[in-house]
Amino acid sequence: MTTLVRGRGGRRRTPLASLSLPLLAVLLAGCGIRSTQVPTDFGPAPSRVPCALSGQDITTQSSRGIPVQVFLICSGQLVTVDRSVRIPDGTAEGVRRVLVAQGLLDELAETPSTPEQQAGYTTDVRGGMTVSGPRPKDPEDALRLSTPPQDLTSAALAQIICTFSDSAAARDDGSVILGGPDATPLRSYECPTDVRANPTTKSPPSTPISGT
Repeated sequence: MTTLVRGRGGRRRTPLASLSLPLLAVLLAGCGIRSTQVPTDFGPAPSRVPCALSGQDITTQSSRGIPVQVFLICSGQLVTVDRSVRIPDGTAEGVRRVLVAQGLLDELAETPSTPEQQAGYTTDVRGGMTVSGPRPKDPEDALRLSTPPQDLTSAALAQIICTFSDSAAARDDGSVILGGPDATPLRSYECPTDVRANPTTKSPPSTPISGT
């Protein structure tokens, strides 16, 4: 039973709930409210958050060998991803440093996996590059690339230096002594925060190594 409300002068007021549905729709339309029974289509939701990888993706990429991390480019920054390199047991320290560096270099040159590409990861390091140990008169922890460092793009050099600096290829202080083939002068490189944040515009800072 519907209760009627009396107003001033004894008039009866009809409650809003008792209005017919067609009349209610007219009133709503008059107030500028458009009713709809179909949800508005704003397009599909993003399939993957940029620079975010699932645990399964990470496990697939780093399931064999010694776990390491390399720096790829994502959203204009350097971002670490998990990889692995194989080093024979009993390898001498000097040889181990070169093998680790070569393994990291190979991983940097690999095309990112499909999940990584979907998440926005890329690399500027090109394949075919090799790394060797010191030449005579070089410091014992020096590394030499088959491509002169100055011939690399800023992003590729940043990827290499920052990856090496976080690995056994680096010196104890995290710096990396790197040069090119033959008699290319050696330089000591570092990977500061601003390079990781802007690898395409900021090259890793370096200082020359005297006597090389």
